[in-house]
Amino acid sequence: MRDFLKSFRAGLNEYYQAPYRAAFKRASREEDDLFHLLVASEMLGIPNPVSFYTLELMPLLYEDFHAWHTRMGLERSPLDGISCC
Repeated sequence: MRDFLKSFRAGLNEYYQAPYRAAFKRASREEDDLFHLLVASEMLGIPNPVSFYTLELMPLLYEDFHAWHTRMGLERSPLDGISCC
């Protein structure tokens, strides 16, 4: 009985969450894009009052930088120091 209830609960979760999965994924991607913009804003020429704190996060974003700038519509890397293409 316990296994049935556990599988029934998992099925209900899947049923109610499935229609919103794409919207949640899109919202998460948009938040990540904004975060990338905030971290790289000083190098892009946008004044950033917290650049001292976000500069140390830049090495963590190198892996996803190519995907980010292509999603933003930039064919090449806008930064001189990062050549990912």
